[in-house]
Amino acid sequence: MSDIDSGKWLEGMKAEMDSMSENQVWSLVDSPKGVKLVGCKWVYKRKLGVDGEVTTFKARLVAKGYTQRPGVDFEDPYSSVAMAKSIRILLAIAAWYDYEIWQMDVKTGFLNGFVEEEIYMDQPEGFTVTGEEQKVCRLQKSIYGLKQASRSWNI
Repeated sequence: MSDIDSGKWLEGMKAEMDSMSENQVWSLVDSPKGVKLVGCKWVYKRKLGVDGEVTTFKARLVAKGYTQRPGVDFEDPYSSVAMAKSIRILLAIAAWYDYEIWQMDVKTGFLNGFVEEEIYMDQPEGFTVTGEEQKVCRLQKSIYGLKQASRSWNI
């Protein structure tokens, strides 16, 4: 990586890999014969604070879901989503009765959904395990970018 902030990006990548490990997203296995691997890549984003200064260097490991094949790598990509009209009605009721509204964010939410299909992925670039370079990641939980990621998190 040749970015001027490469050290900060590397810290973000390590934090992402720690989340993957903590959530036991995959296990390293020998590559099964005849199985097409799903690739992965790093996506980077500078998060800004209220003053407009960079506060966080976010690195996210995502699967190349566009390489997944229907019926092989995933069955149903559907995930339920609230309609905007329903949310507006809920907010109107809350305003009428002077209720408090709370929101929350689940850090690494998609990494908590289990994968039903057998999906094998390349080891992430820059984080290949020494001595096990020929092994691949057998996904046990969902990862960002998979077709079924939001569905498996939602279930």
